[in-house]
Amino acid sequence: MTETTNDRNIQELSLESVMGERFGRYSKYIIQERALPDIRDGLKPVQRRILYAMNQDGNTYDKAFRKSAKSVGNVMGNFHPHGDSSIYEAMVRLSQDWKVREPLVEMHGNNGSMDGDPPAAMRYTEARLSKISGELLRDIQKKTVDFVPNFDDTEEEPTVLPARFPNLLINGATGISAGYATEIPPHNLHETIQAVIYLLAHPKAELADLMKFVKGPDFPTGGIVQGKDGILKAYQTGRGRVILRAKTETEELKGGRSQILVKEIPYEVNKAVLVKRIDEIRLLKKVEGIAEVRDESDRQGLQIAIELKRNANTQGILNYLFKNTDLQISYNFNMVAINNMRPELVGLKTILAAYVKYQREVVTRRTQFDLKKAQERQHIVAGLIKALSILDQVIKTIRSSQNKQDAKNNLVAEYDFTEKQAEAIVSLQLYRLTNTDVTALQQEAAELAAKIKQFELILHNPSELDRVIKEELTAIDHEYATPRKTKIEAEVQQLKIETEVMVAPEDVVVLVSRSGYLKRSSLRSFSATDEADNGLKPDDQIVLQVTANTLDHLMIFTDHGNLIYRPIHEIPDVKWKDTGQHLSQTVGLATDENILQAFVFKDLNQTGNFVLATRQGAIKQTSLNSLKPGRTYRTRAAVAIKLKDQNDRLIQVAYLQPNEVEQLDVVTCSWGGYGLRYSLAEVPVSGPRAAGVKAMDLRDDYLTAVILVKSEDILGLLTQRGAFKRMKVTEIPKTSRARRGVKILRDLKRKPHRIIYAANLNQILRWQVSTATSQIIEVLVQEHSLADRYSNGSFVIDVESQGEIVQIRQEKIAEEVSHEDK
Repeated sequence: MTETTNDRNIQELSLESVMGERFGRYSKYIIQERALPDIRDGLKPVQRRILYAMNQDGNTYDKAFRKSAKSVGNVMGNFHPHGDSSIYEAMVRLSQDWKVREPLVEMHGNNGSMDGDPPAAMRYTEARLSKISGELLRDIQKKTVDFVPNFDDTEEEPTVLPARFPNLLINGATGISAGYATEIPPHNLHETIQAVIYLLAHPKAELADLMKFVKGPDFPTGGIVQGKDGILKAYQTGRGRVILRAKTETEELKGGRSQILVKEIPYEVNKAVLVKRIDEIRLLKKVEGIAEVRDESDRQGLQIAIELKRNANTQGILNYLFKNTDLQISYNFNMVAINNMRPELVGLKTILAAYVKYQREVVTRRTQFDLKKAQERQHIVAGLIKALSILDQVIKTIRSSQNKQDAKNNLVAEYDFTEKQAEAIVSLQLYRLTNTDVTALQQEAAELAAKIKQFELILHNPSELDRVIKEELTAIDHEYATPRKTKIEAEVQQLKIETEVMVAPEDVVVLVSRSGYLKRSSLRSFSATDEADNGLKPDDQIVLQVTANTLDHLMIFTDHGNLIYRPIHEIPDVKWKDTGQHLSQTVGLATDENILQAFVFKDLNQTGNFVLATRQGAIKQTSLNSLKPGRTYRTRAAVAIKLKDQNDRLIQVAYLQPNEVEQLDVVTCSWGGYGLRYSLAEVPVSGPRAAGVKAMDLRDDYLTAVILVKSEDILGLLTQRGAFKRMKVTEIPKTSRARRGVKILRDLKRKPHRIIYAANLNQILRWQVSTATSQIIEVLVQEHSLADRYSNGSFVIDVESQGEIVQIRQEKIAEEVSHEDK
């Protein structure tokens, strides 16, 4: 809807359409006129304007340096109406030989550093164009490129530079615009020019042919590029990923020590930040063996020294640093350039083909310009030669003329000269009328004729045009070519970091409590403290207390069927008298979840199996291999066995080697006083998320113990009434799995005995039974005689006066102590 009020045209438009249209125009501007390079000369507008303004000002490599501020002011005032800082930053980048492969600007003074130091202010630095940037601007005065008015229509600026070498690939580009970003790595000048020359001769060349010349990126900082497949994909599609790593070498020092010397670092990595990161790793001891880190870079070149301790694992430390610092990075190609006024994702052949097409256009326009100039001069020379042949008549005519214009008119009228020839004749100086000058003019005429013939040949013969381009590119190649800096390796090296590199092997005391507390202490701290002063609460119990190495592995099973994994070196290192860390701080435990059992392993590549059994009668074997930790082990518990009922609990976990399975039987004891014995081989091996198979026909009963035994073993049973019974395993007849079993207590009509605990008494010296009244009753198991399965044993605790049984702790005959809780 449009209406006129006070002679103004007011339009009612939706915010959406206005914002969309305005942002579209803004996006088009920053895509085409700010952030992305042109595929022809490889320059962004600000870079092109800097080079053109400095060239126009005569600030070239063969002249003295000038203050950078003067050049920035010229660019800003004439061509680039933006902030002076953005212009200066662009100029500085063009001079930084660690950012661009062939610097286009030379700078005196501080132009920044690889450590991320900012350059000095532009009032302090001086700059001029480098010699090679003259090749980008060469022939610009010969109408080789289009010019457009500048922002205030006071001057004209080029839309593109003649770019007599393929700058887009040689110096690369990086930039972010609206909806587009570009990341084109630098390349070697010699390789790129050779590829262009080959494409000139073979327009239908395949990518593989071009890659015989362009092997891959050639970064100004050197380094090693790994992944030929990534380079191939990038050159095919414009996108690809490679690994870029530092060049390192190892140097032997005195006393059996060595050091890693970093000679080249990846492209655009901040050296100071890199050195700081490596030193942080040393200080935090994330990797063992680094003694000192030094930045030894000087005028001779870059060098970072990483001094190692005696007998340190050099390759292991280097692999760790590659993986955890910017000594190795992934570089992602994203080759977007402005092609035909629009952004385009381009591959290697597209870039080279666009450059070849452009150079044909540039050389054609230059030749047309030179041809026109030569033809104009030939016309003048022909007139002068003719005038000298009739010199006396010409002089007479000029002398008889009233003025210059009259003389020109008379010459045109009387001798058939053209206007331009007449102008040249009347402008002649007297000394040019000598005989010598006639000879010079005739020689010039012959040279002009030869030039015109050559120019016309170039314009009418495409192969001659290509020959000229090839000749000029070859000359640039000979003048500016430098050896390749970056090494290309076909395969990406897989970094395997051994735990020994990150962890100092050390024996420590590890403690796991029933409530979920976890800690490790040095042997020194353990020895200096009373063992009983372990920091646990009075109502907590020890599940595992053992001496282990920091390279060992800890597996913790909870009664909810969960498995928690911890490398010993990741367990908090505290004093022995400190409580340690609770598992709920990392993985979280349910409010009623307790630790059932814990195991320490030297390595996780063993072939043994765990036997797991639950209160509601499920049993299974699961291999250690299938319980290996995943990536999220620090924050999530794994499933060891699936509990079908939320009230079910895991009550038994044991670890066995494969050869032990055939030798052992399973004895299941239920609360109701039933016992069942069968071969462990009847229990199948299944995965962690399996619920297992039926261990016993429980009906409305539940299991209180699942014991692994040999036929010669002795069982110990404890009832809720405080009776202890010692009996042979063979008292329970061996049958098969999932049966009801036999009674192993005598039934009483009043206050019948119920099994609350049962265990294999092999190597057991005593039981320590804790009661609800905090009393501890010691049961010396060997002092009790053997009973048959119909016996209820003998009373060892008076539950009426001493309290109900809360927990049982077993003590072995050997020095090593194992703990089992109710």
